[in-house]
Amino acid sequence: MATVNRPRLLVIGGSGFIGHHLIALAKKKKWDVTSLSMNMPVITRSIDGVDYLLCDINHYQSVTRALTDEFDYVANLGGYIDHKALGSGGRNTFNTHFLGLLNLVDVLSSKNLKRFVHVGSSDEYGNGDAPQREDQREAPISAYSFGKTAGTHLLQTLHRTEQFPAVVLRPFLAYGPRQNLDRFLPQIILGCIQKREFPVSSGEQLRDFCYVDDVVQGIMAALTKNDIEGKIFNIASGAPISIRTVVEMVTRLAGGGEPVFGSIPYRPGESMTLYADISQARRQLDWQPVVTLEQGLSQTIAWYRESTYSNG
Repeated sequence: MATVNRPRLLVIGGSGFIGHHLIALAKKKKWDVTSLSMNMPVITRSIDGVDYLLCDINHYQSVTRALTDEFDYVANLGGYIDHKALGSGGRNTFNTHFLGLLNLVDVLSSKNLKRFVHVGSSDEYGNGDAPQREDQREAPISAYSFGKTAGTHLLQTLHRTEQFPAVVLRPFLAYGPRQNLDRFLPQIILGCIQKREFPVSSGEQLRDFCYVDDVVQGIMAALTKNDIEGKIFNIASGAPISIRTVVEMVTRLAGGGEPVFGSIPYRPGESMTLYADISQARRQLDWQPVVTLEQGLSQTIAWYRESTYSNG
């Protein structure tokens, strides 16, 4: 009996938060999955049957040595979030998000490549009018968002000139179990679980939170949907909510914690209204979020409460 060829997926940044959840979904769908990251995944993000490769995408020769196989699909979640200015160490962040991407598209074989999904950022919109739409001109305010914007333009250029099968996604605030503790919501959740006082900003910013399971369903749709190459899609809830309201919701659901509002200043140039218009994703990806914020926060709090993160 002939063996059916399974889709071959490469996840750049597969040891990270969203990458882990995407790999879990792809394995559930019986895909063959390879992860390419600088580090091996921590125990809580390691998945059986995945080929984990180590590589620094900033180094061309390292990418060349690592990527010798061909893939049907690629999801690029490489890099890290760092809001340093260019003059204060931000150049390394820019290089990872732009030059690393350039290395990837140069080395990857396009012979059998059906789709390259690049995960950009809502920060590409900067202080643009809300709700942010994909046809707005980008206005990056950091090396990180500048690198993401440059990557978007690179892939659109490659699609126009070489028919490179790229799609760009702009997730807003993804959250959920297994997120790193240096991110906003895990810090808030941990403070509430431990019933201690913790600093936060005044919380007037309007933001858009999207549960990680919904985010990876959006990535999967972008990998497999026909006739969407060269396009950009927001992946978000489409429902703005203030940071203060979110913190108060976590405090209520976790049953403790004492947020000190106003004890952290806003970042220079920080957008006060960052939330998405997701009509294009609904229409062309046939995707929309299904997990409400309260449901997602409840599941996330439960995971952190049961994990070692809540100890001490």
